[in-house]
Amino acid sequence: MISRRSFLTAASLAPLAGLLAAETPPRIRIAQIGTSHAHASGKMDALRSLSDLFEVVGYAEPIASRRDAAQKAATFAGLKFLSEEEILADESIQAVVIETTLEDSARAALAALKAGKHIHLDKPGAEKHADFVALRRYAAEQKRTVQMGYMLRYNPGIQLLVQAVQEGWLGEIMEVDASMGKLIDEGTRKRFAQLPGGGMYELACHLVDTIVTLLGPPTSVQAFGNATRAPQDKFIDNQLAILTYPKATVTIRCNHADPFGGPNRYITVRGTRGDMEIRPLESGKGMLRLDQTRGTLKECRLSDDGKSQVMMAVPRFKKGDNYFGLPVPKGRYDEEFRDLARVLRGQAFGWSAEHDIAVHATALRAAGLTP
Repeated sequence: MISRRSFLTAASLAPLAGLLAAETPPRIRIAQIGTSHAHASGKMDALRSLSDLFEVVGYAEPIASRRDAAQKAATFAGLKFLSEEEILADESIQAVVIETTLEDSARAALAALKAGKHIHLDKPGAEKHADFVALRRYAAEQKRTVQMGYMLRYNPGIQLLVQAVQEGWLGEIMEVDASMGKLIDEGTRKRFAQLPGGGMYELACHLVDTIVTLLGPPTSVQAFGNATRAPQDKFIDNQLAILTYPKATVTIRCNHADPFGGPNRYITVRGTRGDMEIRPLESGKGMLRLDQTRGTLKECRLSDDGKSQVMMAVPRFKKGDNYFGLPVPKGRYDEEFRDLARVLRGQAFGWSAEHDIAVHATALRAAGLTP
């Protein structure tokens, strides 16, 4: 039973609820091609959790063994299996998530773009630089969105770092030191051993994207690597890249033999007026050291009459050491797809074709490959 007051309140709000419902945009119809990428299940879980934004039409998997595994997995339970051709021919599908093997990613991405779809293309995007440039340029010409699967872009700690660098809190950047590794199983070792560039290209491209966001393309790149199991196993699993800039040096490490690879992931940036470290990389936790108070937090409050608003600028970080712990969303990939929804509904996208092309070329060089 409900009270008379509750009933009248609900009745008075009904027209407003109807108005809000009428203004709610329809869900974005989306599908996934491929289940082979390391992020494939996580991306589908994220899409299905955001049911207010997306309607997942189904998925395609051209590799028979992968298709059988997907059909037995909880992630894909209840979803319709479609052929790639069916997905591309369905004009109601606005966006496609590309989660194929690296070898097939550029082909699948370009096919989706030519079918008029916007795409989420998981990293690093293509084996060959020419193929990546072609699909990225085509998308720009056709005004199709290409969202690369670099989840660090949406991590609160990384976003704070980008703000600190872009707003000059750290002064002129002199050094960046970063690491992103993990301990991989035997099957993954064998697969990575067949990939050009190995783990540095496949995994540390996340760091390359962040560094190019902070500093732009480097003037030169040197790549080094060791096979920790040689001569039994020739996989180059311990890699280092040195990126040089006119006034800065960057080191990127990628170690696929590290039993504590996750906790050991970090990024440190040092400048002439401050420095910042995030450790572990995706934790939202770190330290910001400044030579003066930096940053403002815009705070809105109502005046006493309850109508006019007053904006207050409150200092965010003090001079000296600032230890922070920013809340990180539980869904690792949720913010990527929330942003994709905003972009498909008219908001400008934050990363250009030029940026993505520079990241791709730099990631190849960091792995010892020629773009």
